Amino acid sequence: MTGGLLGLRSGSYGSLQHLQNGAFHPQPQFVVRKPSKMLPSGSREKERLLPYLFRFLSRRRVGMLILVGFAFLVFLSGFSTVSKDAPESNSVSITQHIHHINPYDNGESDQDLPFFLPRIEVKHKDNVDYIPSTVTESGENNAHHPLLPPHTSAVAAVIGYTPPLHHPCENFAFPPPPPPDRKRIGPRPCPVCYLPVEQAIASIPSSSSPSPLLKQLNYVHEENPIKNEPHGGSEFGGYPSLKQRNDSFDIKESMTVHCGFVTGSKPGHHTGFDIDEADLKELEQPHEVIVASAIFGNYDIIQQPRNVSEAARKNVPFYMFIDEETEAYMRNSSVLDSSKRVGLWRIILVHNIPYADARRNGKIPKLLLHRIFPNVRFSIWIDGKLQLLVDPYQVLERFLWRQNASLAISRHYRRFDVFEEAEANKAAGKYDNVSIDYQIEFYKNEGLTPYSEAKLPITSDVPEGCVIVKEHIPITNLFTCLWFNEVDRFTSRDQLSFAIVRDKIMSQVDWNISMFLDCERRNFVYQVTFYQLQHFKDFSHLDIK
Repeated sequence: MTGGLLGLRSGSYGSLQHLQNGAFHPQPQFVVRKPSKMLPSGSREKERLLPYLFRFLSRRRVGMLILVGFAFLVFLSGFSTVSKDAPESNSVSITQHIHHINPYDNGESDQDLPFFLPRIEVKHKDNVDYIPSTVTESGENNAHHPLLPPHTSAVAAVIGYTPPLHHPCENFAFPPPPPPDRKRIGPRPCPVCYLPVEQAIASIPSSSSPSPLLKQLNYVHEENPIKNEPHGGSEFGGYPSLKQRNDSFDIKESMTVHCGFVTGSKPGHHTGFDIDEADLKELEQPHEVIVASAIFGNYDIIQQPRNVSEAARKNVPFYMFIDEETEAYMRNSSVLDSSKRVGLWRIILVHNIPYADARRNGKIPKLLLHRIFPNVRFSIWIDGKLQLLVDPYQVLERFLWRQNASLAISRHYRRFDVFEEAEANKAAGKYDNVSIDYQIEFYKNEGLTPYSEAKLPITSDVPEGCVIVKEHIPITNLFTCLWFNEVDRFTSRDQLSFAIVRDKIMSQVDWNISMFLDCERRNFVYQVTFYQLQHFKDFSHLDIK
């Protein structure tokens, strides 16, 4: 006879450990025996059994049974103690979605994900204490915790959600990097701790973030703009002079700046980048959160978002801007019909696009969403080449609300210096070298210096601008306006103009941009490779949950 019941077994066989809520708890194991066919009833039968028992049980066997019984009582006592302590810990497990990938990248492209993304849920037990109300035992209102906005939205109220005392992800730490692998070169996604959707919705701030100094932002309107200087941009941008450009960086309480759409009565109406009246009315509707993207020049194929919650499907509209060339291809491919919808995306057709360069046209909705959507509070922009993999509320909570930020963008996975980025653009033929050199020399004369540790806490001068998470307040609207003006005046490579605009604004007011890791960006958006676009053109139209 073994002593297996004297303690917990942790081997592969006959284990007494069971996973519950991300933790191991010992469970009692009972031996179930078949009931005897002959049950003694009465004293006479009992007396007959006693001699038999004494003959069967030797002194050694009796001692062993006593020992086993004693061990069993000790085990039950320990188990009851664990059971009593369990409710007091009241810990919860935070579900973290980690998209494991098999990147195949030469370091210059985003070909880093397989065709189908396996999704693995990893439970982390963070010992987070939840409380039944918004007031702690000491009487302190936990709504003022710095990690949690003092607000519970209407959606959260319906589901009966109560905010925790501490943010469930505050103890999250990145795991060690994976070992080197010749088959996994180039950038990879890394783990990100997202709140469950209900908790993310409950984290929506009740009031707008402060806009330092700038309170009122107006935009230049001019029926017939005239170009008076070389490198003055376009008619769509209004040809701002160098003096007007410099004045736009002088932050005041009320400002009027160039911000595209300078002609016509309103954005999208006789301005270039024109939108049908029915669609304009749709874009003017108030929304708390939107997701937007664009495909111009039939350059990309629409990717359907995945893992979108029912709450987001109901309350967060997805808008895809396309030009007439892209629309013709989609209709000929029977992808687009009269419903103007492709999966979750509401298609917005744009006429009279102002630039010959499709990439430059794409910068209009990317940087000027606040002009196209005048009544939207938060927006997530993703380039048309990307597929969203995480619910919009979770993205906003993780990269904007949790950071107390009003604008978030990922930094480049390799380069931190604008001058190095310019050379990389030239080597890759992203734009003509003369224009890139002119832009960089212009910025150098304005005081732009190579990135170094002296610029900390600024972590990078080069963004990976394919995703922008933004709160529409005056200071962020000003930033994207002035960033667009640089793209309009110089090259369309927005990575080159990001830092100069940011630094000029930061020199005037106490404001900064949250720049998160590129590997975190790759966790919630996925770029389909050119090979996949050529061989799997139909899969992107499927709404894969």
